[in-house]
Amino acid sequence: MKNLFKIGWIGLVLVLLSCKSVNYSNMFYHDIKPQKISDKFGFTEGPSSDREGNVYFTDQPNDKIYFWDWKTNEIKEFLNKTGRANGTHFDKDDNLITCSDDQGEIWKISKDKKVQILLKGFEGRRLNGPNDVWGDSSEGMYFTDPLYKRDYWVNFKQETLHKSLYYRSKDGKVVKLDTFTQPNGIAGSEKYKKLYVSDIDAGKTYVYDILDTGKLSEKKLFCEMGSDGMTLDKHGNLYLTGKGVTVFNREGKKIYHIPIEEDWTSNVTFGGKHNDVLFITASKSVYILPTRVKGTK
Repeated sequence: MKNLFKIGWIGLVLVLLSCKSVNYSNMFYHDIKPQKISDKFGFTEGPSSDREGNVYFTDQPNDKIYFWDWKTNEIKEFLNKTGRANGTHFDKDDNLITCSDDQGEIWKISKDKKVQILLKGFEGRRLNGPNDVWGDSSEGMYFTDPLYKRDYWVNFKQETLHKSLYYRSKDGKVVKLDTFTQPNGIAGSEKYKKLYVSDIDAGKTYVYDILDTGKLSEKKLFCEMGSDGMTLDKHGNLYLTGKGVTVFNREGKKIYHIPIEEDWTSNVTFGGKHNDVLFITASKSVYILPTRVKGTK
């Protein structure tokens, strides 16, 4: 009887594990494909969702920020002259934080379009060009600073000779946390206490444990794939970009791929009324994909 009891429990565990793996395939509607909303841009990047679920994104070559109004499914212009904004993030007060690399800065933009420059450099030197940013509940922010020399930079001289991950605290103190070949996309989860950073030229994505405010563990390899941008869903699955969108579970196993018929898929986030619509920026276009899973908050 004891052996039968053990076998019964083992069988139940195996069933539960198999159900867990089945649930991954139920994250997406099999009969719904990504829908192109617009293709009028130079190069789209940096999508972030505001409190209402509208998604703001950048068109860096044209120095503009737009947003997707989920109620009307329309794209509307938010701001012209953005400091060549790239990656973005909304803070707790619904201000848009932008990596504005024209002068190597990070901006805070209110909904009434007032601009405050939060960061101009590090240790008296110009940053290369902040690329992507993720803010925590302590009102600090982690950001990446690779080097992509832009044809619109005027009289640029590289002053920061490394390509690194930084943390800016609420009071404006900035510390360098780690250095990479070419750091790019970044995303974090306070629920799981994880921070993910892509080293795109190395073809790898790393994960850190968040130990405290602005304090990280040693980085660990998460997967053998670099990424331009990234996002997380509420289960801790990580969505990476490049050729379409590739989804990895928390253990770093590839579980799904979303093909996008564009030369390059740059970034991705969740938005919409229920935070369950995947918003994808890809080359000159933007797409939406309703899903069965919600993004992390």
